[in-house]
Amino acid sequence: MKADYYNLKFESGKLKYLDQTELPLQENYISTDNYERIAEAIVRLEVRGAPLIGISAAYAIALSLKNSIDPKKDFYTSFNRLASTRPTAVNLFYALNRMKEKFESITDHKSVYDKMLDEAVKIHKEEDEFSEKIARNGLRIFKKKSNVLTHCNTGSLAAGGLGTAFSVIKHAFDTNLVSHVYADETRPLLQGLRLTAFELDKNGIPYSVNTDSTAAVLMQQGKIDIVITGADRIALNGDSANKIGTYNLAVLCNYHNIPFYIAAPSTTIDRKIANGTEIDIEYRKGAELKEIKGLKIVPDSYPTFMPAFDVTPAHLITGIITEEDLFLFPYNFIK
Repeated sequence: MKADYYNLKFESGKLKYLDQTELPLQENYISTDNYERIAEAIVRLEVRGAPLIGISAAYAIALSLKNSIDPKKDFYTSFNRLASTRPTAVNLFYALNRMKEKFESITDHKSVYDKMLDEAVKIHKEEDEFSEKIARNGLRIFKKKSNVLTHCNTGSLAAGGLGTAFSVIKHAFDTNLVSHVYADETRPLLQGLRLTAFELDKNGIPYSVNTDSTAAVLMQQGKIDIVITGADRIALNGDSANKIGTYNLAVLCNYHNIPFYIAAPSTTIDRKIANGTEIDIEYRKGAELKEIKGLKIVPDSYPTFMPAFDVTPAHLITGIITEEDLFLFPYNFIK
């Protein structure tokens, strides 16, 4: 089955993206050439997923210079605004810093917009290519036709091409290596229920959605062969930050002797940090837990604890799949 949706594209001078907060009930595409609107989209999770955030930010930087009278001022204003949107996903800062290097190399600002847009397109194209290579490298983790459990969303709604963990699952399904996919609902914003199920359905892959707390029972009953998730930031030692609830799965896999893999492009590896203790964890507003689509389900006065991500220690990760290779613990993919 051919999927009939896209995550984002640059067309006619504007960035067009699928508003993920409305899925799966509405497929609403937004078109804008305003960098501030793109920054808001990242904060609101209309656009999400580490690689896709980076791609969006690159286009936003270029668009901030579209009709600029003072390119230097406009660049650094947009750069700082976008850098403040989401702290954990390293791809955001990879893309922003790459755009900064490009901007600072340009001496003729008469063509600055076109040159910056070309760089954003390159970043987008590279992430698309990474997806294909991750999918191919990921086939090596399958020893038989398997039931897969995944968490949060890792498809094209989160990255370039077919995504990260989802691209592995899709490629394995197409080569008769996946029987069924179990998708954690992923509380509190239900990315698994709303987004991963949407993509599995669109791609004709057999699946079931389960509550996050059901994962242990599925493993206990022998229904899970492999767990594959994505990551938002990977430290040099392999410690990996991903959507809250990922660490739970890694611990469960360790107990049940089930392989636990992470799939992510090399741009998700933070070469500046030694381990997971240095990862800045984003905290979200309590309303995301206490409300569903704006409907309050508990009083505002209820206190909450709302980390958006957790960090899985490297020794609990069987392997990390990138576009470069499949790396096994202990990790030495960066020197």
